[in-house]
Amino acid sequence: MTYEVVIIGGGAAGLSAALMLTRARRSVLVVDGAEPRNAPAAHMHNYLSRDGLSPLELLKHGRAEVEGYGGEIVTAEVRGVTRLEDGFAVDLGDRVVRAQRLLFATGLVDEVPDLLRERWGRDVFGCPYCHGYEVRDQKLVVFGEEMKVALVRQWSDDVTHVPSVDAIEVEDDRLVAVISGSRRVPADALVYSAPVKPRDEFLLALGAETAETIAGPFVRTDDKGRTSVPGVYAAGNVTDPTAIVIVAAAQGAQAAGMINVDLLGLMPAAG
Repeated sequence: MTYEVVIIGGGAAGLSAALMLTRARRSVLVVDGAEPRNAPAAHMHNYLSRDGLSPLELLKHGRAEVEGYGGEIVTAEVRGVTRLEDGFAVDLGDRVVRAQRLLFATGLVDEVPDLLRERWGRDVFGCPYCHGYEVRDQKLVVFGEEMKVALVRQWSDDVTHVPSVDAIEVEDDRLVAVISGSRRVPADALVYSAPVKPRDEFLLALGAETAETIAGPFVRTDDKGRTSVPGVYAAGNVTDPTAIVIVAAAQGAQAAGMINVDLLGLMPAAG
């Protein structure tokens, strides 16, 4: 099968791009590994008109909208991506599909230590904009850069900074304390700055250039989502570690518009 666009990643960025492209009557395949970054969270926030909605519900509705316009969505793991003279080949294991253009919306991985994994997205989280309001005026512990303490104080006056998180205490399925060295700090929530790793292996293999960000090197794109590789686009957290859900969705739509123009042969010069 040959598609005009294959989108790798079916989160907010990928589905938003697919929606725009299917409505532009493009043939689109979305390949999703079914591992959304925000799956542990019961609710997402700061998404206008959808604040408080389950992240999985957003994806459910998004998939239905894309399929309603004729887009195809498959749950599969991409095994490889190869550049061809007239496009790209995407290996899905049981078959190989071709694409005239590629959009990577593969996101990133929060490298959360095992001791925090079960609480991640609940009372342990990284983004105070996403979860801070729900723990307002409670006892908050911050692990990470000192500057984050000032930010977290917007939601509570009871904020403690720790240099390490060696253990946590949980009672009745809620966080009650953080152990930092020999210190026990009572806590209702922990703001934890976990390292992040973009899912960019195939982008790098295609030769995409990177740029330094606050989270390390990420694939570089212009303001339309174009990477340094002709015909290859990226949107969402795979290129922008700070993008919350609504921003990732907007980036997907932005890239989709440029892909459509590209397919028409009307691509403006990069810059």
